[in-house]
This record gives sequence, C-alpha cells and structure tokens, in this order.
Amino acid sequence: MPSAPRLLLPGVPSLVAGFGRAVLLTTDGEIEILDSEAAAKAVRDTAPLLVHAPATARRLGLPGFDAAHDLLDLFAFCRPAEPCAPTPRGLALALDLPQPPDDEAAVALLPEIATHLLRHLADTREHPRNRDAPGLAARMGEAGWPWAPSVLAALGEPGAKPDARAYKVWRRLPEWEDTAPPPPPATFAVEPAEARRRLAEILGPGAEQRPQQADYASAAAAAFAPRAHPGAPALVLAEAGTGTGKTLGYVAPASLWAERNGAPVWISTYTRNLQRQIDQETARLFPDPEERRRRVVLRKGRENYLCLLNLDDLTAAIPAPHLAIPLGLVARWALFTRDGDLLGGDFPGWIAELFGPAAVLPLADRRGECIHSACPHYKTCFVEHSVRRAKSARIVVANHALVMVQAALGGGEDGPPLRLVFDEGHHLFDAADSAFSADLTGAEMAEMRRWLLGAEGGRSRARGLRRRLEELIADRPDLAAQLDAALQAARALPVPGWPSRLGGGAVARPEEAPNPAEAFLRAVREQVLARTRERRDAGLYDSECDLFPVTEALPPAAEALARALARLEQPARALRDRLTARLEEEAADLETGDRIRIEAACRAIERRVLMPCEAWQGMLATIQAAPPEPGERPAFVDWLSLERRGGADTDAGMHRHHLDPTEPFARAVAAPAHGLLITSATLRDEAETGADPESAWHEAEARTGAIHLPSPAIRAAVPSPFDYAAQTRCLVVTDVAKEEPAQVAAAFQALFLAAGGGALGLFTAIRRLREVHARIAAPLENAGIPLYAQHVDAMDNATLVDVFRAEEHACLLGTDAMRDGVDVPGRALRLLVFDRVPWPRPTILHRERRLHLSGGRPKDYDDRVARHRLRQAFGRLVRRADDRGVFVMLDARCPSRLLHGLPPGVLIRRLGLAQAVAETRAFLAET
Repeated sequence: MPSAPRLLLPGVPSLVAGFGRAVLLTTDGEIEILDSEAAAKAVRDTAPLLVHAPATARRLGLPGFDAAHDLLDLFAFCRPAEPCAPTPRGLALALDLPQPPDDEAAVALLPEIATHLLRHLADTREHPRNRDAPGLAARMGEAGWPWAPSVLAALGEPGAKPDARAYKVWRRLPEWEDTAPPPPPATFAVEPAEARRRLAEILGPGAEQRPQQADYASAAAAAFAPRAHPGAPALVLAEAGTGTGKTLGYVAPASLWAERNGAPVWISTYTRNLQRQIDQETARLFPDPEERRRRVVLRKGRENYLCLLNLDDLTAAIPAPHLAIPLGLVARWALFTRDGDLLGGDFPGWIAELFGPAAVLPLADRRGECIHSACPHYKTCFVEHSVRRAKSARIVVANHALVMVQAALGGGEDGPPLRLVFDEGHHLFDAADSAFSADLTGAEMAEMRRWLLGAEGGRSRARGLRRRLEELIADRPDLAAQLDAALQAARALPVPGWPSRLGGGAVARPEEAPNPAEAFLRAVREQVLARTRERRDAGLYDSECDLFPVTEALPPAAEALARALARLEQPARALRDRLTARLEEEAADLETGDRIRIEAACRAIERRVLMPCEAWQGMLATIQAAPPEPGERPAFVDWLSLERRGGADTDAGMHRHHLDPTEPFARAVAAPAHGLLITSATLRDEAETGADPESAWHEAEARTGAIHLPSPAIRAAVPSPFDYAAQTRCLVVTDVAKEEPAQVAAAFQALFLAAGGGALGLFTAIRRLREVHARIAAPLENAGIPLYAQHVDAMDNATLVDVFRAEEHACLLGTDAMRDGVDVPGRALRLLVFDRVPWPRPTILHRERRLHLSGGRPKDYDDRVARHRLRQAFGRLVRRADDRGVFVMLDARCPSRLLHGLPPGVLIRRLGLAQAVAETRAFLAET
C-alpha cells in the first residue's frame, strides 16, 4: 500500500569535471579541487552524483564509471519529454534554478537539483501517466539503476515490486481514428493586403512594427495564387535578410490559404533547429496547445519515430540486463511525448550518449520493415497518428529530405503537397543531390538482402519478406513460388561479413557459386587502388576514382552482377503485380486490414527492391558502354569509391549523381505542385558591390531549379533590419601560420579569452580540430571558460549546440558543416573563428560540376561555394537587434572577393593577431 512520499538523497559525493581537474563535494559538505588522478581515486568505490557520466569520464581521462548517480537519468524519469541541456547549468536552466557561475557553485547545486526533481515526482505521483512508475522504477532498480530507491521513496512506494508490464506503454496511449477522405481543396487566392492583415492578427496589437516583415508577407502571398497551367506552379523566390521575421511572414499567407481552401500547406526546412523554431512560432497563430496539436503537424521519415513493435520485441526478452534502464527511460518518455520522434523531437538525445546507440537506435522504425495493420500496435502507432493528423492539419512542417523522397516515390503516404514553402532554400541543391542519387555499394546491397531474407545468424530481430507476407500468401501457391524465387535470387547479394572479404583474403560461407555482388565490390576496390595516388596514410582515408577507363576485371564482374539483379527483379516484380491484382480480383472479400497490408507490401517491394534494382542495372550497363568523350557534358556523374576506417576496408561501390540535381527536383517536386515559395536569407550570391543583380538572381534560379520550370519566378528581396556596420566586425588575421598547429591553437585561445567565451570555432578538418582542442581545453577551463568539441566530447551535435546555447560563457569547436545547426541568439554566440577558408572538397563530383555548371568560369564556381559558406556562418552572429559579434578568419590568404558576400556595411580589416585580440576584446566590451 502506498505510503507518504519522502525525499531520499543518495549519500555520495558530488562531482563536476573539467579537463584534467575536478571539483568534488564530499559527503561532509567540503568542496575539494582535485586533479584527474585524485578525483578518480576519491570516487572509485562510490556512485558519485554527477551530470553526463560519459562526458565526465572523458574529461577526466577515465574509461568510465562502474556506477554513478547521473542526474540526467533522474531528469528523464521525473520530467520526461522536457528539454534540458546535459550540464549542471543546463539542468538549472530547465528547472528555473539560479545559474551556477563556476564549477564550485555547480557541484554544490547538484544535490539541490536532485531534491527538486524528486519533489516534482512526489507532487505528481497521482498523475494517470505515473500509475506504472513504481513497477518500472523497481524493474530498473533490479537491473542496477542506482536512483531506484530514491524514486520509489518519492512515489511513496519503497517496497514496489518489479513489473515488466510497465514497459508496455501502448496500453496507455490513445488510438487514432479514421476519418472520411478529405474533399479536393478550393483554389481561392491570398491577396497581398490579406497576408498583411493576417500577419498583424498573429502579431497582436502591441507587437513591434517591422515594415520588412509585412513587405515579405505581401510578396510571399503570390505563391498562393491559383496555378494557370499544368506543370507551371506559382513560384516565388524570396530572399529575406536575417531579422526580417520571415517565418511568420510566410506562415501568415500559408495559414490563410489553408483555412480558406481546406488543405494543408507544407513547410519544409533543411535543419531540425528551424523545424523546432517554426513549431514554436505557430503558437502565436494557435495559442491553445490542443488546437495547435490539431492544426500544426511535424512530419518526418518513419526512421525518426519510435516503433512500438520494436519496443515490444526488445522488452519482451531484454537481451542484456543493463538495457532495462534505458528502455525504462524510453518507456517513460513514450507516455509523455508529443509525437514519438526519437531523433530531433522531444526525446533527449543524450540518453543514447549515456547508454550507447544500441539502447535507442534499434527502437526506431527501419525502412521498409513496417507490417502496418498486421502490427498489434497499429492503432497506437506514432507514425500512423502523424500521417492522419497531417491530412487534416493546416500547417505540416517537414524536412527537405522527406518531401523530395516522397515526391520521387510518387507522393508517399501523405500524397503530393499542392502548396510548398521551402525555407533554407539555399540548401535545395544539396538536398536534391542526396534525394535523387543512387549508390551501388556493399552496404546498400547488404541492406536489401537483410530486408528480403531477414536475420541470418546473430541476434538481429530483422523480419524477412517471407515473415511479413506469410499470411497474405498462405493460400496462394503462385505468390509463394514468386517469393521463393526472389528470396533465392537475393542470395547473390553480399553475404553477412562481406567487408572482411573486400580484399579477397577471406572466404564466404559455402553457399553456392561465387557471390557476384562481392566479386563486383572486389573489382571496384582493385580499380580504386590502381587509380589513386599512393600515400603512407592511405589506409586511414576514403578514396575514389573515375569510372572510365575501366580495368579489365570490372566489366565482366558488372555483367555478372547485372544478370543476378535481373534474376531478383523478375520474380519480385511478378510478386508485386500479382499482389496488386488481388486488390481488384478480391475487392468484395478482402478485409480492410488485409487491403492495407497488401498495399503497403506492394509499395515496399517497389521501393526496396524494384526501384534500386532498376537504377543499379542502369549503372552497371554504363560500365559496358563506350566511355564518354573528354569534356562531354554528362547527364550523370559516375565514380567508384573505397571507404576505410582505422586502416580497414569497410565499403566499396559505384555512385551516380545528377550533374544538376535541380532537374529531377523541378520535375518530381516543383512541377506537380500548384504553388511554391523558396526562401532564405542567402538565396543570391552577391559577389561584389555593384555587380549585376540580374546575374545574381539567375544564379539563384539555377541553384533552386526555377530555370527548369516553364513560368518565370517572381523575385523578391527584403533587406535585413540589422545595422551590421555597428553590430559586427570582420577580421582577417595575417600573421598566423595556418600549417603550424601551435600557432593556430594559440590564436584560438587568445581570441576565445578576449571574448570571455561565447565563441564558435569552425574547422575544415577533424584532425586540426582535435589538435587545437588538446592544446587549449585546460587553459580555457582554468579561466572559467568551458570548452566543448565535436568529435571529442561524448555528445552528439544537437546536444553540443544545446549545451552551447545554455551556457553563455562556453566555447564550442566544430567542423565547417556544423555552422547550419547553430542557431544561438544573444551573447552565447558573440565570436566566430574560422581556421581556414572553407573551400569545397576537391571530389570528382565537384570537378564535373565546376566544369559544366560554372558557365566556363570554374574558379568562380569555387568562389561561390566558399563565399556562401562564409556568409551563412557570418549570419549566425547576429540574430537579434541587440546582438554584437566578431567574425575572424585565421587564413591570411583568404581572398577579399570571398568577403564581398558579407552584409553591406560590415567593416573588414586585415591585421595581426595581437591587434585582432585587442579589437575583439574592445568591441565586445561595448554595450
């Protein structure tokens, strides 16, 4: 019987770690500052109270903790599905506690954080979603979770028995309900004046007047005009400078069109950060949370969501006792989550960091494995909830990848959107390049084999096609025969363990004749090794080479693989066709569930087998064809690659990308739509002041695919309201030798100290990032400036950005690719330092594009890429009217022409490091 709740804190020391040092709060209340060795000794026989055990251990140079009272575990149990940066300051911010100014204050705060969390759990113990919490905590305690006694005491049930049923969260989740198909949408336009009025309504009467935002909303309204001709959508290219308020600027006409015409508008982004921002901004349109949940839906690919069947399988027989702890935290989250998004939603990304990816990744839906209505959890499925809500929503927020992949597959589960807004439109080229490419690699072929044959040994729970179809073909020998033939043909794909045989040294298990897929991969490997430059460290890096001229071994290996794929495609196609025929032949007798399963099976066979086989056979046919003439403009760029990790071959294969990926984007995504708005703060490349604006717009139309549509795009440009001349500085340091790690590290350290933290360092190579981190982490820590780093800290990128955002004086090191994921307004980002000019990587694909897409000016093509990256990075500095920021380039050879893309008025100076440090300190000291 439940007793009165009580707060039971563990009697252990508290620990906060820096680099090579730690602050310890003993059980007697004394604070000690220790070096790594002494700290490790002090907590050796205890389970210390800390935040993020793997990161703490990494900072102390330890392999890990045998046991620890990690406050992140407790937070995830007590406040599931709530955001929190995984540091003491991040926890304090999430719980509305005072921010600790230093590590001594942070370590003293840890027991208070634990008390706060346990008190919250005690206060909410009667909540319906906490009814299974005691049994779950007891089961986690049985597996060694140190927080179990404290949690059970707070719940008032210290003697609770372990209850495995607590993992069965689907018992507590709501079921979705089918509704009638929506009628076709109307085609009423949105006039510019109406867009302005809707914007004013969203902002409210007391909002700050921003003329640029109203002008932008007016321009965006043109994307919601009725389409005049098939294949010719109403297209608007709108560049809106940072600070314009473009999110609400396009939400205003989009929401009005959706409301007026009875169909959703899809808003697509490239980064997760912007998805979250749009979702938050729509709270001003729909202040009531329940209405917002109905009207605004986030859609992602199935692989982003928790699969309840995977959770059921894994918790029914937990393969390792320690997994009961992370699975318990996942179960708690699943009861409270808004939409079940494991990757980028309200699931704490640091749970995978604390317990390893194997504790979380197997829970997500794997592509093509869903059994739809045959699943016992179909009615509570998070994906099915999302799909159905999207059909009746007004705003659907998605990402470029999902929109393009679904378009390439004929519309997907949601059907083709009629009205689309592509925010972060400058990424459309790269997103299309990824969505409309093909890879004939060992990993892709092995994945097809796994999908068809299922688990072959090991502990995988992967279901093969036979298991997914067995009930649908049980009484149809003709279908069973085609399935048998397809599964037999699938044995020509790489056998498990294939990477170890790439070099030809190992032998596959004796199945039948030599495996044609593996023979092809070995021929690819031989050609890559023969054509690439030899270097002493070649075994550590990936390599690639041109497809032509081919080696003697490659064409026969390609021909054999093409025949094997044809033997697989033929019965798979017949199986798909005969299943489709059942839908018509047995229309009067088929149960609804069977119809859904057959439709899903047909889609899966098409996407997972037929489409790849068709693309791969086309690629293999190219190997047999005559090589192209030098300088000939190709429709596709083909090349061979060999991937290596730690000196071992891990994959090989052939790759095919469109020379211009905006062509399939225009054909598959843009042309079927009725209206598109493509927007960004950096659509155009403004190479230099006074350049021809027409050429900048033409380049923007080429990069977005607008030039491939029959009707011209409407162009709009709204300037940023920020005063960049007053709010920013751009400094090029001229006396740091970029080839000398010691000098580069010293420059980063001096600049970071001058800014007092709040700095982001971007690198074009991981090796240099790690070298700089190793040199400056301890000195910055001693100055009270925490340093975090991608590829060093035991945190993923999203977690690192959350930490950086939460800690005003922290610094973060990342690769150049991290610049798009960092959206940090305020003083938390006030200095940005590039180690070198971010030139494009000199790959075969880039070589062909700069040759054929540059208009005869390949150097300008390189400049545009680098200039755009610098402009994007610079835009991170100023996100609000009161922000100030300094942009520093440590590459003395940075051409001035690359800096012309920065906002007008930015003061650019070339000077020595000492002057740059002094100017940075003085400028950021001004308020």
